Amino acid sequence: MTLRPISKQNELNRLNKALTELYHDLCVQIGMSDSVFDIFYAIAALGDGCCQRDICDYAFTSKQTIHSAIHKLVKEGYLCLKPAKGREMQIFLTPAGEQFLQENVAPVIAMENEVISQMPQEQTDQLLLLTQNYLDRLRSQSKHMLKTVFSSSLK
Repeated sequence: MTLRPISKQNELNRLNKALTELYHDLCVQIGMSDSVFDIFYAIAALGDGCCQRDICDYAFTSKQTIHSAIHKLVKEGYLCLKPAKGREMQIFLTPAGEQFLQENVAPVIAMENEVISQMPQEQTDQLLLLTQNYLDRLRSQSKHMLKTVFSSSLK
């Protein structure tokens, strides 16, 4: 018999996927890719002048995906790059990029801020604490699982 997730784990997985789908659907309706949304959202959060690595870390998106999307946005006139330390480039919004962010990404951020501000602070604090606790435990267990389960199958 196949092992199945317990009901609470199944529901957590379903909610995580529903959140991902909600943001993807917003991107589709706005008319942009998820990676373009992630870049503009990260710049809104991190500020002009952040580096590609900062965006990758913030958005949990691969370097290749972000790199390709950034270069497309540079060609389209939404972003410009300026040298930083070493080989890094700082990413800045052009006036067209700033307008794009204000028209397409800022409304999503405003919606999120409104939703979170409608929740009692104790609930948002608890949501963040419990989510971080779950993530920390899952990361720890995944390291253990990889060492014990998969290292023995590689021999």
